[in-house]
Order: sequence, then C-alpha cells, then structure tokens
Amino acid sequence: MHKIKEAVIVEGIYDKNKLEGFLDGVILTTHGFAVYSNEDFVKTIQRLADTVGIVILTDSDSAGMRIRNFIKQKVDPSKVKHAYVPDIHGTERRKRKASAEGLLGVEGMSESVIINALREAGCSVDDETCEEMSAGITKADLYALGLTGGIGAKELRGILSHEIGVPAKLSTNMLLEVLNRTVSREELVDIVQKIKDKKI
Repeated sequence: MHKIKEAVIVEGIYDKNKLEGFLDGVILTTHGFAVYSNEDFVKTIQRLADTVGIVILTDSDSAGMRIRNFIKQKVDPSKVKHAYVPDIHGTERRKRKASAEGLLGVEGMSESVIINALREAGCSVDDETCEEMSAGITKADLYALGLTGGIGAKELRGILSHEIGVPAKLSTNMLLEVLNRTVSREELVDIVQKIKDKKI
C-alpha cells in the first residue's frame, strides 16, 4: 500500500475502487459531470486543497479534461497538482466496447503507471516529499522548437505528448507545466529533434 498526502480527485467509482487497491489516502470521485452542480463537493475539495492539497487524476479523454478544467477553476492553483495518464487505446475489462474516444481511463491503467503519474505531478507518495521542479522551459522555447505558432505545431505536440506519456489533448500551458516537471530543456530539444528526424 502506498501512502499519499494529497487528496486524489478522480471521475468515477471504478477509478476510486482501482486506487483504493494500492493507495492509502483520501480519494474522492466527481461522479462525472455531476461535479458541475454539486456545491458541497466543490467546498470539500477547496477545504482539502487548503489543508493537504489535491491532485486531479482524470481520464485523458475530452470529458476528463473538461472535469479537470472545471475543478482547476474552483481551487487556488498553488494548491492543486495535475497527474496525467497516457493516451492508451483499449477497453477496460468490465466494458463490452471501448469508450467514444477509444482510450483507457484511470481504471484501466496499471498501478505503476498511476504511481508514476502521481510522483511526476509532485505528490508526496510513501512519505517522500516531492520538490517542486522547474526546468525553466518557456513558451518561447516551445515556439523555437516548432511546438507552437506554426504549421504542424499541433501534430508535433501530439507526438511529443505520446513520447512522454501524457494525453495529447493537453493545452499548451498544461503541456509546459508537465515538461517543466519531467524533462530538462536539453532533453526536450533532443526528443523534439528525434521526432523531426523520424518525420523526414
């Protein structure tokens, strides 16, 4: 069992059940889009953000991103962390067919993928105090590498997202946050160059 300090916010009960199998901590479910009309739930996560901090761990599909963005707007940004599961195509065991976007959700991820995502988000797992990290990568760096502001930038960001194991639907700001937590500027340049070399 892994102990986690932050309260983990997930979308559904199956996600919660999955995490309770290996995480010892507060795990709350938004019950999907019901979070939009549940003021008590919003107040609860605001209180948790003020006391222990929260980490949002939603699916990588469009619905998951909308829920993540809704919660993000309701909580002080300095008290919320973002953990991302990669875009992996497939179907959860309990389902007969894949989701609309064909991606596995949190419940379909392995324990190691989820623990790694929480650690990369800066969560305190197993009493490790994860330091806030920043590689100093800026929007100007993204532009210089062709990841924003030009033809093919969106496609390049999508390939980069796949390479580093995060959802392709991340906004540029969210991608920048993830990059600053997971790679150095030199590593980013190297990854992007390798992607470009493969495309030629």
